[in-house]
Amino acid sequence: MQAHLAAREIACRRGDRLLFRGFSADLRAGDALHVTGPNGCGKSSLLRIMAGLLHAEAGVVERTGSLGLIDERAALAENRTLEQALNFWKRLDEVPGRPTPVLATLDLDHLRHIPVRYLSTGQRKRAALARLLSQNAAIWLLDEPLNGLDDGGIGVVAQLVTGHRAAGGVCVITSHRPLDLPGVQRCDLTRFAA
Repeated sequence: MQAHLAAREIACRRGDRLLFRGFSADLRAGDALHVTGPNGCGKSSLLRIMAGLLHAEAGVVERTGSLGLIDERAALAENRTLEQALNFWKRLDEVPGRPTPVLATLDLDHLRHIPVRYLSTGQRKRAALARLLSQNAAIWLLDEPLNGLDDGGIGVVAQLVTGHRAAGGVCVITSHRPLDLPGVQRCDLTRFAA
């Protein structure tokens, strides 16, 4: 897996307010960055800039490798079963096979025939992770991936990120909660407040 993500002198504006400026990071295969900071400081905006979904006020982002993003929206059809919803994305992402092993990994196998609308917050978060795993993306951008998860779910996220890094992937995580990951780089985004 070839992965590289570089952000150089990124600035972000929301409306008339400059949230941050001068943010830089250079992440190569096996690297992870944990971005922290209070609500409204621009963590989610930073991930959207890195994903190419939001225009930076200044700076550039360079990427090598496919990218997967998890944010507050699971993007799974509410009236479909979990399996149907994940299979829809597998077809769009052109990933062969069924999500069965991924569902088992995330303790969702028993929910495969349940409509997404009946899933709890934590189950939806794990379902979003299932979609990410099935994408086989080299770069993971995870916006508050621990929200709604119990201690076991947080442990699973840590294991998934560790495995992704070991396979040569890159991961950027925003979270208010601590995540025990050896060798992770940490950055408080308020250091770059404008």
